[in-house]
Amino acid sequence: MDEDHWEITAGLAVFLDEAAAHIPAAQRSVLQVLKIGEEFGEAAQALIGVTGVNPRKGTSHTWDDVTAEICDVIVTSMVSLHRLGVPDPAGVFTEHLRRTAARTLSGRKD
Repeated sequence: MDEDHWEITAGLAVFLDEAAAHIPAAQRSVLQVLKIGEEFGEAAQALIGVTGVNPRKGTSHTWDDVTAEICDVIVTSMVSLHRLGVPDPAGVFTEHLRRTAARTLSGRKD
């Protein structure tokens, strides 16, 4: 795919901000972060469904469902960085990812 993920999520953020213009910006930011939690819950539900551990529902999901829900968590998180007003979401994420990987891969515990 030639499109930039950050460009796409910026467009989604603009769309969502326009759709929620009646809600104060600070509340929109809080709600967007809560949306990450909602999407995580859906990923957890899909994982429970794929393993069939809920006796009432049995096997209700597939691994493709789990994958799709995890992707929703990632997209929602990316959109959140935009909607929180982070000036360079891609740069902030890239730097955070580098620091996290360096710390993890070096075995540090800080």
